[in-house]
Amino acid sequence: MFPLVVVALTVLIAPSVGGADPSQSTTSLRAQDAAIVAKSRAAVLSLYSLDQQQSAAQSQLASLRVQAQSLRLQRSSLRHQLAVAKRSTRISQERLAERLRVLYEQGNVEPLEIVLGSRSLDDALTNLDNLNRVAGQGEDVLRQLTSARKSIANASRGLADQEAALTAATRAAEATAASLAQTRAQRSSYISSLSAQRRMTEHQISNLVAAARAAQLRSAQLTRSVGDSASGISPISAVSFSSSPVPAVGGREITVSATGYALHGNTASGLPVGWGVVAVDPSLIPLGTHMTIPGYGEAVAADTGGAIVGATIDLWFPSVAQADAWGRRTVTIVLH
Repeated sequence: MFPLVVVALTVLIAPSVGGADPSQSTTSLRAQDAAIVAKSRAAVLSLYSLDQQQSAAQSQLASLRVQAQSLRLQRSSLRHQLAVAKRSTRISQERLAERLRVLYEQGNVEPLEIVLGSRSLDDALTNLDNLNRVAGQGEDVLRQLTSARKSIANASRGLADQEAALTAATRAAEATAASLAQTRAQRSSYISSLSAQRRMTEHQISNLVAAARAAQLRSAQLTRSVGDSASGISPISAVSFSSSPVPAVGGREITVSATGYALHGNTASGLPVGWGVVAVDPSLIPLGTHMTIPGYGEAVAADTGGAIVGATIDLWFPSVAQADAWGRRTVTIVLH
């Protein structure tokens, strides 16, 4: 009768421990989670770089717009100067025309006629001087008008060239800024999708770990029942287990020197200190890594320290007495 009972219980145990190996599934999921974390970190760094490039592009665009506004003000000033020059030229021409009209009305426009028609030498010299002065003023007005028009034309061409170059630079800067904005939006969407994938992976890992623990509990209960049946003892209804957490299946083991500390405040990662916070060397154990520590329990790498170099960790305790009681120990921890 006893062999039949053992066979039956063995059949009951088989489904709980048979089938797909949960350790392999958990290991695969943890590897996938690590790959997602690496991609997320790379994407975040790339996002920071895009933010800097976008800020530089916006600054350049703002500078170009200021230059464009300055050119518009210069062109407005140039138009005003041209209007003033034209008005002054028109007034000078009108005055010159009036003087010439007076000379023509007098009938003495040739120098010889002015000399012969004068009543005295002084009168002749005065009339010749008036004629020279009127002619000189006319030439001055013409030179000023020609110079002003030439200067304004050169300035206008220079402003046009600057405006054309500035317009091209502004369009290029706007295109760069738009491209960076689009790339940043795509990268942000990619980071969000990675976060969603990681949450799903963590949920699957949690389910597998819970299923593995339930299978262990059920197997232990059935094995205990088989032993009690063989010895004639009635089966017990439950099996007691240690309250220490079960290490994650498929974790990486590493031997370290563990010390204790009892400081208060925030960690290097910004989290407040508390039970389960461990200071590590990030070059050996990346921040955010979960681990199982014999004699301490579950913990997470969330702090650093100047004395924490290589295979050394520092465990947080609520009091100095507890930290001193821990002292320094060499332990083999499981990273997961």
